[in-house]
Amino acid sequence: QVQLAESGGGSVQAGGSLRLSCSVSGDTDSNACLAWFRQAPGKERERVAMILLGTGWIDYMHSVQGRFRLSHDNAENTLYLQMNSLKSEDTAMYYCAAGPFNCYSDLYKYWGQGTLVTVSS
Repeated sequence: QVQLAESGGGSVQAGGSLRLSCSVSGDTDSNACLAWFRQAPGKERERVAMILLGTGWIDYMHSVQGRFRLSHDNAENTLYLQMNSLKSEDTAMYYCAAGPFNCYSDLYKYWGQGTLVTVSS
């Protein structure tokens, strides 16, 4: 089992920044990838950014490239998402996820409870 706990969400004005954190615990060696997803009201869930733990390869969704930065602290088993130049369309519940496979899908095995990000224009 893997447990994920997100923090760092909040309300910010457009153009501002937030940093999300996800503490990963449990059977962390079983994970092949960690990711941040988001889901806005009435919209489908999107994979925002993902890291392949074996290689360190990071993949971003197109709309956040150049604005968001994903990082992983191996020693602390913590995943971060630095979000800059936030836009109103970034408003969503953000979820941390971990999985042993299907890293490029949304079929992750473990999910956190989510943290809300609200961007006002």
